Amino acid sequence: MLVLSRQKDESIMIGNDVEITIVDVRGDKVRLGISAPRSIEVHRKEIYLAIQKEKAQRGSDDSQETPKTIKHS
Repeated sequence: MLVLSRQKDESIMIGNDVEITIVDVRGDKVRLGISAPRSIEVHRKEIYLAIQKEKAQRGSDDSQETPKTIKHS
């Protein structure tokens, strides 16, 4: 894990397209601004994990379906 120190209004670049800016620091909370192309999904980790769990459940639900019969003429 890379650990960096930044102050308000300073940024971090990830690749050429993602910029993370420190918007505000209040006590133990930091507000981040994230600029990224629309093609890159950005989620809080708890939301990301919920999405992955839902995708895994959908995948296992699909595998439990009975195969469809194909009729040949």
